[in-house]
Amino acid sequence: MRPAVLISSLGALLGVAALISLTLGRYPTTLSDILYFAGERFFRQGGGPGGQRLQMLGNIFVDIRLPRIVAAMLIGSSLSVSGAAFQAMFINPLVSPGLLGVLAGASFGAAVGIIFAKTWLAVQMSAFACGLLAVLAAVGLASLYRGERLLMLILGGVISGALFTSLLMVVEYVADPYKQLPAIIYWLMGGLSLIDKETIGAMSIPLLLGMGVLFSMATYLNVLSMGDEEARSLGVNVKAVRLLLISAATMVSALTVAMAGIIGWVGLVIPHIARMIVGPDNRILLPTAALIGAFYLLTVDGMARLLFRAEVPLGILTSLVGIPFFVLVLRKAKKGWH
Repeated sequence: MRPAVLISSLGALLGVAALISLTLGRYPTTLSDILYFAGERFFRQGGGPGGQRLQMLGNIFVDIRLPRIVAAMLIGSSLSVSGAAFQAMFINPLVSPGLLGVLAGASFGAAVGIIFAKTWLAVQMSAFACGLLAVLAAVGLASLYRGERLLMLILGGVISGALFTSLLMVVEYVADPYKQLPAIIYWLMGGLSLIDKETIGAMSIPLLLGMGVLFSMATYLNVLSMGDEEARSLGVNVKAVRLLLISAATMVSALTVAMAGIIGWVGLVIPHIARMIVGPDNRILLPTAALIGAFYLLTVDGMARLLFRAEVPLGILTSLVGIPFFVLVLRKAKKGWH
């Protein structure tokens, strides 16, 4: 299948999934409710239920479900694209967006925010800032030692992640066990229950910009995946390009954690699936991974809302689904790596 046809098909499938997701929830709605609401809101066709019904549908679709659907698609695509970019940069199919400690740093920042901040936006900003700080610490540690650059970055990420994980445990230890600690634990499990229009408005533009940078540098990712020496022989400033790519991928990853907590395995599994379908060319791989990741997380979020009486944290389901699936695809995924 031609890449353009494949990407268009995946986009259409994602659109259908988003439309179906609008009908899913504790309060039953149908596609006819969506059509009626859209007609009244945008075309004022009339002829349907009264104003009270229209207001209720607006609350359900616009205030509750649509922000969650948009967030699921943004987070799924962002984690998938950043994961694919990290795997290409480090020439390692086992690399994920949390490689340089961003997840541990953002978790620590969110925990601190839950204890000291008074608004949810402040908690998110604290998570984002500490996620970036963790990556800066990893890069700084890597620069202190001589050796193979990629290996030093990975070791710096391990040290930074361990440091911020330890700090997180300190915060959990001193948190109020009745009020603050449950909120921290629930947030660390990941989920979209706190997503609202304000969060989408604040986070969507930086996320899209970060992914846009990664899309625009797909050719550089192809060159870096051949190795540093080959990239330098082609005239690429490896250090500058890798720094820019790491910055964009890190920003995207940190923003997803700030929005919804830790949602694991998406950035590791989805790039493998996309690579098996379209191959290792990042010009095609990145948009394919973005669409598959958005569809995947939208589907899993629907499961989290509907499978049980109480909503299951999204991070639990992505782990339960991702681990066995990764075991199944790992053997085949190697075929599309180079």
